[in-house]
Amino acid sequence: MDESGESGKPQSGGGGAAGGDGEPKRPRGTGGGILMGRPFGVPVYVAPSWFLVAALITWVFGEQLERVLPELGSLRYLVSLFFAVAFYGSVLVHELAHTVVALHYKLPVRRIQLQFFGGVSEIEKESETPGREFVLAFVGPLLSLALAGVFYLGMYAVEPGTVPGVLLAGLMISNLIVAVFNLLPGLPLDGGRMLRAVVWRITGRPMTGTVAAAWTGRALAVAVLVGLPLLTHSGSLGNPPEDIGGVDTITDALLAAILAAIIWTGAGNSLRMARLRERLPELRARNLTRRAVPVTADTPLSEALRRANEAGARALVVVDGQGEPTALVREAAIAGVPEHRRPWIAVGGLAQDLKPGLRVSADLAGEDLLETLRATPATEYLVVEETGEVYGVLSTADVERAFVSAMARNP
Repeated sequence: MDESGESGKPQSGGGGAAGGDGEPKRPRGTGGGILMGRPFGVPVYVAPSWFLVAALITWVFGEQLERVLPELGSLRYLVSLFFAVAFYGSVLVHELAHTVVALHYKLPVRRIQLQFFGGVSEIEKESETPGREFVLAFVGPLLSLALAGVFYLGMYAVEPGTVPGVLLAGLMISNLIVAVFNLLPGLPLDGGRMLRAVVWRITGRPMTGTVAAAWTGRALAVAVLVGLPLLTHSGSLGNPPEDIGGVDTITDALLAAILAAIIWTGAGNSLRMARLRERLPELRARNLTRRAVPVTADTPLSEALRRANEAGARALVVVDGQGEPTALVREAAIAGVPEHRRPWIAVGGLAQDLKPGLRVSADLAGEDLLETLRATPATEYLVVEETGEVYGVLSTADVERAFVSAMARNP
């Protein structure tokens, strides 16, 4: 399945396109799961949940093979495992389609993750235009349709009723299902991102497109929850009403509930993070910066704190003999020094050198501010004016509190 969930930036998933995080500062992790490679420089991970789904696919497809090719015996499960791996290879191609287009549009891709019910391409920035958004979303289902066509043509090159014929038929059908499902017009699916792009184009407001696609996604979740079990057991499919019941019915209902929950949650997250992005401009470095006082490295901590209290400041900047800032005194380090020892501890021993990336502009705001902090993780940053004059110290804790406050105000 393709989930194009948004978490502060565009995402695509499950055979779809996904976005980045909306968190104020998080170092780039190694990703969730096992690293499989780096096509186009983008790491591909397999999440632990994939193994559960692969086992389920192996078992279900193996049961189907027993009816179609009974002569295989226990080897049918080895063939089924090959099918599961090949199917997720198709999902990876779907995700790589999103990735290639994103890179073409100069949108950084953090990672691709194969997981429960599909995959996610974590694209770290939102498309600049609705046209690019539409293309970025559509290319995944398009590749799945193309793969279905390739597997369909491949069926003509093999004998029907053989292992290759059954595998090609299964891969053709599964890719067709992935493509059609992801074209459904509701977030977090690719079709939802396409609907968002269309509404964005018509109204000129990306937020309006997100609201429309998210609520369509929620309606789609309800339709899947109610309609999928009825569809699979409808009389029109050859199952009379009295056959409804038993393990198959429970399995179908459970599958529908899982799919509906994933779609509903993804739509809600897309809506919540889109609303949050509207508030991101409120996160301004200038507004969040603490006033700081300059002190030399040999100044006793107690004296430095006395000067800060007199000046109404909440941060300390270590300066050299010419008054140039060289380090920041860490708030956590100050808190770790007992009060009775502060007269004997110099601030230089509690300071963090001003390495590259720890100087930020006072004019940074919104996603630009978050990206700058994410690029160089730290607890404090020196905030400077365009002229180079020191404006103060920005604490990551203050940014996180402002970020959480913005999230809490989301409808």
